Amino acid sequence: MSKYDVIGDIHGCYDEFVELTKKLGYQWEKDVPLHPEERKLVFVGDLTDRGPNSLGVMKVVYDLVMKYKKAHYSPGNHCNKLYRYFLGRNVKILHGLETTVAELESLKGKERQHYKNSFIKLYESSPLYQVLDDGKLVVSHAGIREDMIGKHSNNVKTFVLYGDINGDVLPNGMPVRKDWAKDYRGKALIIYGHTPIKEPREINNTINIDTGAVFGGKLTAYSYPEHVFTQVPSTMPLIEEKFSFYEE
Repeated sequence: MSKYDVIGDIHGCYDEFVELTKKLGYQWEKDVPLHPEERKLVFVGDLTDRGPNSLGVMKVVYDLVMKYKKAHYSPGNHCNKLYRYFLGRNVKILHGLETTVAELESLKGKERQHYKNSFIKLYESSPLYQVLDDGKLVVSHAGIREDMIGKHSNNVKTFVLYGDINGDVLPNGMPVRKDWAKDYRGKALIIYGHTPIKEPREINNTINIDTGAVFGGKLTAYSYPEHVFTQVPSTMPLIEEKFSFYEE
């Protein structure tokens, strides 16, 4: 049986990522974390933006997934935006993308092109969401409804990247996200991130593990099938207003 360690939204928090993998028992060989017992890392997306070392995270995940085939990755909304930026689409360099772009612009042209090519390859080779352990485990950036599993339409893509949104916006500019997990009744365990919260939230066979590392919270991993959480504190300043609260 395969065993996985699912990592929440990293957002360029490279040092926390390294510390968390070491805490999980991964050994850094060839500049990537590999587990002596063949466990695999699974990334919920949003590797980059806002944090101090997005390119470092990007490189490690590319090597793990593409070169060594030792991890699974599916994109988040920030990954999607970076991909569109690399394609030359008209995207606003805001909401964290500006930090990744600044890192890229500090590089020489050849090195910058290498990161661009690598990320495009990683993104285009990765599924919209991960279906693992014969369908018992699904890892999806912002979550997924039971009836969407196995589908890849534009509606599913929007849900997976952004959550259950309808276009409404909160006073702080954040989109209103419906609490899809409250109504989830599926058999598959859904692990997701996207919505930063202070502690992992378990409800109806779903678990949100985005504990706001880039906003001064923690970086969280969920180990499957052991059902164990591992966390490291963030080195970033705490920004309370960035954390969401669910009405239980």
